[in-house]
Amino acid sequence: MFISPMLLHSIDQPFDDENWITELKLDGFRCIWTKFNSKVKIYTRHNNEITSLFPELIDLPVPDGTVLDGEIVVTDSHGKPNFEYVMERFKSKKSLHKITFCVFDIVYSSNKKLNCTLLERKEILEKIIPDDGLITKVKWLLGNGIAYFDQIKSHDLEGVVLKNTSSKYQINKRSNNWLKVINYKYENVYITGLCKDKFGMLLSYENGNYAGLMEFMPTSNRKEFYSVYQDYISSENDKFIYLDTKIKAKVKFRNYTSKGLLRIPSFVEWVS
Repeated sequence: MFISPMLLHSIDQPFDDENWITELKLDGFRCIWTKFNSKVKIYTRHNNEITSLFPELIDLPVPDGTVLDGEIVVTDSHGKPNFEYVMERFKSKKSLHKITFCVFDIVYSSNKKLNCTLLERKEILEKIIPDDGLITKVKWLLGNGIAYFDQIKSHDLEGVVLKNTSSKYQINKRSNNWLKVINYKYENVYITGLCKDKFGMLLSYENGNYAGLMEFMPTSNRKEFYSVYQDYISSENDKFIYLDTKIKAKVKFRNYTSKGLLRIPSFVEWVS
C-alpha cells in the first residue's frame, strides 16, 4: 500500500524553539517502506515500487502492519551521506555500496493510520525500530536549530530539518509544520549557453571549465536574460545556443559532484 509522503517547505535560516525538533537533513533517497500481511513493498515518493532494487530491506525486523517514512543513505569513507553513491546503488544491485535505511517517521502501526503527534510517533519508533546497521532511527533534539545548523555547516553536510513537535503526519501534503534549511554553497559563474528544447543554461567557472546545467531561475530574471542574450550568441547546434562568456551570475548549489560540477545550481543574482 503506497502512502504519498508528507513534504517540507524551505526556509532560509534555522531558529530555536523548544516546540520544534531539529534533525539532520540526510542526502539520500527518500522512500516509503510498507509491510502488510507479511509482505514488504518499498516505494519512491512518486509511487514507483522499488522493492526488487533493495532486497536487503525486505527482511527487516519490523512488525506487520507498519508504514515507515525514511531515507536510504550511502555514506562515504568519512561517514558522510553521499548522494552520488546512493544513486549508483539505486541504479544497480551489483553496486558494492552498502545502504542504510534511516527512518524518521512512522505512518501506520498495527495496521492503523497513526493520528498522534510527532513526539508520540517518535516514541513508537523507539520501541519497534532496532539500530542494527541496516536500519536505524534518525537522531533528533528539541530546539537548538541555530547551533545544530552551525555544526552542519562546519562538517559540510546538507542541512537541517525542523519539525513541529505537535504535528500530525499529513499524507500527500507539503506542510509548514516541516521545514528544511539547506546548507547552500555559492559560486560566481558565466552563462555560456542555453538549451533549445527546454529551459536550461550552460554554466562555466571563471577559469573557463564547464560547471554544469542550471534549470532554476525566477521568471523576472529569465525575462532579463532573454532580452539581452541574442547580443552574445557565438554559435549553435541542434541542442544548444552558445554564448560569449560575458554574462555573469551568482548561483547557489548543494555541493560539487565527483566530476567537479555544481549540483542543482539555481540563480541568485547578476554579477556585474
